Amino acid sequence: MLYRLTVLFVAFLLNTHLAYAEEYPPIDVEMTLKQVSEHVYYVQGRAGVATDNKGFISNSAFVVSEEGILIFDALGSPSLAQKYLGLIRQVSDKPIKKLFISHYHADHIYGTQLFKSLGVEVLAPKGAADYYNSEGADVRLKERRKSLKPWVSETTHVVIPDKLIDKDYQFTFGKLNIDVIGFGSAHSHGDLALYVKEDAVLLTGDLVFTGRIPFVGGNDIQNWIAKIDYLKKIPAKKIVPGHGAVFTDLATGAELTRSYLVLLHDSMAAGVEELMSFDDVYNSVDWSHFEKLPAFKRGNRGNAYRVFLAAEAKSLNE
Repeated sequence: MLYRLTVLFVAFLLNTHLAYAEEYPPIDVEMTLKQVSEHVYYVQGRAGVATDNKGFISNSAFVVSEEGILIFDALGSPSLAQKYLGLIRQVSDKPIKKLFISHYHADHIYGTQLFKSLGVEVLAPKGAADYYNSEGADVRLKERRKSLKPWVSETTHVVIPDKLIDKDYQFTFGKLNIDVIGFGSAHSHGDLALYVKEDAVLLTGDLVFTGRIPFVGGNDIQNWIAKIDYLKKIPAKKIVPGHGAVFTDLATGAELTRSYLVLLHDSMAAGVEELMSFDDVYNSVDWSHFEKLPAFKRGNRGNAYRVFLAAEAKSLNE
């Protein structure tokens, strides 16, 4: 009788997606669940660069419907994902059906393996394959195994998505209608956003940052700017960015990201056209509007250099 009860209890844990408690080292960061709308919740990472706050610098959101739960981004370590899952379970015990990854950067993906182990379908933009098939993905993971030890460890791995998304589409999740919006190469090799129509909530991933300068990985910065302008056409009443707090007006809330990208692109492109060295271009730019923001001191010069190199490459190919 005792054996049978034990078996039933273990089965209950598995079926409610709670069989994870001892799998990953616990992480003592503050993580507060915030409700965005009737069906959407999110956690907000602290503004900073990749290894600040034990890697909890990015946001993740989830949507609760009659059908189950959908998650958008998986945070920067399995331990963070484990802590996050505990918060999700405070809201609902419904099955987690889908995990959308907005883009394949380390601070958004290393928690994916926890959800994958629970049988959750993982979806990502097509360009993600350019990342997880690259040498850079291995280099980044090795670095994080050192800088975020023990929360990123030898057992941490990059999860290959079950489905790569190569076109926009709509689907019904419970009674909620959700738009999947792809952007190609913008902030990363491939980016996507989700729009929950009934709640008028837009999940942008790292197409939008608030409260800190964006990380610019040297991809298509002009497309990134254009996609921010495209997002303004969506009638969202709440916007959850990839980093920073929720806001209500995209034109205003995305202005920091957009203006920073425009400054980077225009200044670096002009310097290349004038055959200036990177140092001369960098030192000639007025950074005063951004220099007091988190991540500026450790991130701005690298951002500018990557955009400068991209401008040089474009100039040589014209």
